Amino acid sequence: MAVDAPVQPPRTTRPGLLHRVSGWARRHAVLALVLWVVALAAVTVASTLIGDRYKNDTSLPGTDSQRVTDIFRAHQPKGDTASVQIVVRADGGLDADKSRVASMLAAVRGLPHVASVADPFTAPGSLSTNRQTAYSTVALDVSQAEMPIDDVRAIIHKAQGFAQPGFQVEVGGDLARSAADSSGGASEGIGILAALVILVFLFGSLLAATLPLLTAVFAVGSTLGLLILASHLFTVPEYTAPVMMLVGLGVGIDYALLIFSRYRHELLKDGADRTSAATIALDTAGRSVMFAGCTVVIALLGLLALGLGALQGVALGVTLTVLTTMLAAVTLLPALLTLFGKRIERSVRKHAAKRHRTPGDGWRKLAAMVQRRPLIPLVLGVVALIALSLPALNMRLGFADAGTDAPAKTSRKAYDLLAEGFGPGFNGPLVVVSQGDQVAAQELGKTLGADPDIAAVTPPQVLPDGKFATVLAFPKSAPQDAATSDLVQRLRDDTLPKLETQTKATYLVGGATAAADDFAGAVSNRLPIFVLVVVGLSALLLMAVFRSILIPLKAAALNLLSIGASLGAITLVFQQGWFGAQAGPIEAFVPVMIFAIVFGLSMDYEVFLVSRIHEEWRRTNDARAAVREGLATTGTVITAAAAIMIVVFGAFLLSPDRMLKQFGLGLATAVLIDALLIRCVIVPAVMRLFGDRAWWLPRGLNRILPRIRLEDHS
Repeated sequence: MAVDAPVQPPRTTRPGLLHRVSGWARRHAVLALVLWVVALAAVTVASTLIGDRYKNDTSLPGTDSQRVTDIFRAHQPKGDTASVQIVVRADGGLDADKSRVASMLAAVRGLPHVASVADPFTAPGSLSTNRQTAYSTVALDVSQAEMPIDDVRAIIHKAQGFAQPGFQVEVGGDLARSAADSSGGASEGIGILAALVILVFLFGSLLAATLPLLTAVFAVGSTLGLLILASHLFTVPEYTAPVMMLVGLGVGIDYALLIFSRYRHELLKDGADRTSAATIALDTAGRSVMFAGCTVVIALLGLLALGLGALQGVALGVTLTVLTTMLAAVTLLPALLTLFGKRIERSVRKHAAKRHRTPGDGWRKLAAMVQRRPLIPLVLGVVALIALSLPALNMRLGFADAGTDAPAKTSRKAYDLLAEGFGPGFNGPLVVVSQGDQVAAQELGKTLGADPDIAAVTPPQVLPDGKFATVLAFPKSAPQDAATSDLVQRLRDDTLPKLETQTKATYLVGGATAAADDFAGAVSNRLPIFVLVVVGLSALLLMAVFRSILIPLKAAALNLLSIGASLGAITLVFQQGWFGAQAGPIEAFVPVMIFAIVFGLSMDYEVFLVSRIHEEWRRTNDARAAVREGLATTGTVITAAAAIMIVVFGAFLLSPDRMLKQFGLGLATAVLIDALLIRCVIVPAVMRLFGDRAWWLPRGLNRILPRIRLEDHS
């Protein structure tokens, strides 16, 4: 086999784009900083004046649930207006509180955007059989997207103002859930503060610690404004902004930290000056950052291969975030290093002088210990990752509803009251559409009513044009129970096809539970293509950079294990209810988003560590020593960067939003495993077993693949 020569003669090359861009930023530091300030101010002002137009696109073309939605839009003349539900319960029965209920509904009827309020004592099916629980549907005159959140809160406060001991009033519905959520910001603030503490501890200087943080804040702030503007041109879900900030803060600090750490390392060399240190840092760590960022972008754009509208907007938004953080890392950070270079150099040398040991000694000892018996840590580490990944095999996907809200929220209390008064399936009825004559609709009602897993069925309701009829079927199980999903599949695969043969009609099952099942099925069917695209392109990039077959295969396998472990942790906590979490299904789009983000972020540490190992190997031609020196020079930075990402991502566990909690836990777990177990233990063990073979590439591939260098400096 053939390997690259460890030493190559000096080459005279034209400066690359990265060198020219970062060089311009250092030569015109004040102008570069002013341009970033102006850009941030401009997009912030523009986005504030124009406002956002976020829209949650949950369409799934070709599925039964989407066809049901399309039928209602085309044949239901009422339009797309929103509603909320006021749920009341009286311990002694509601008949004694009729006047109180009437007064409450009259007060709500006079609030802004309230079109009508149903009387629970006369509306069919609105009063429980024991007459203790009832609900009133409050119809609004605007769509859900156009309803001001303050007006929703006004409805909640007005209705709950009539509550008293023995007479409970709660408000349910999607709008009530949104109104009860906090505005956010606390999670981001806690993450930034914790990151600052870690950076100060790492660099021993508040100024040095501020630079990576400042770079990330500028990048995230600019991207948030751009995202708001982009929502007028593209379909961007409303949850894109918090996900973007979560990823942007972690990645932005991470990228700036990797470059700054290399700059700091070069400053401490004998005879080094600030200019050469910045040049080398940007031509090595800067290239690694650009390459790692490209892998993140590839992974995120791989979501487009799924063809799901709900994910495409998020993928584009987070991709924009990563691109902006990459730009800030190679333009804003070099400008800041130039402006504050003297003060940073003094603090770096002063902090280094206080240390009584050679930097990286602990990591060299760890690498040497792993290399003595590499199979033991390798086997133990892989077994641990596989064990943590196993729960993900039983992951059940769905969409959060009020049943997974915090018990103190009024939407959750309304949900529980309806489940108690009308049955657990009342909160998620199946909407079954019949396309045929009246006899076919009647037969549908009889068939559904005889099903042992259905508690109740409404009479068929013919739509105004007479072409379709609808039946609401209330399962005996709750919307998020696995039994309800099983019922949907049985109706579609067995019950309704048999009925279609008899009646010659067409039947479709829709509703929230059916839509969640359809989404999960669409993701599962298209996931192999997504994984193939992401893993394949990333492996090709790594192969071109490191001129190796084994390095990309190792990276892909270990990244998949870390993703599996993070999904396993999410399953244990949020599906099985560990550590007091509310048990329920995992948000249907969370696993693929975590796969895309984590696979890309894992490449950060892979490229940063392996590029240093490669750099040492090319210089010394000693594979074992290269692993030790590579880990010694990057171990502290990797763990510090991981710690920052963990606290930024982990801070989102404090968010009231269940989806953000799942993202926070999944990303924090993946980074923790990747940085500590994989990069610091498993990778050194694998590289020890590979030896010089790690850098082998067949001659044919060596000629075909383009050359991408991460160590292009003198």
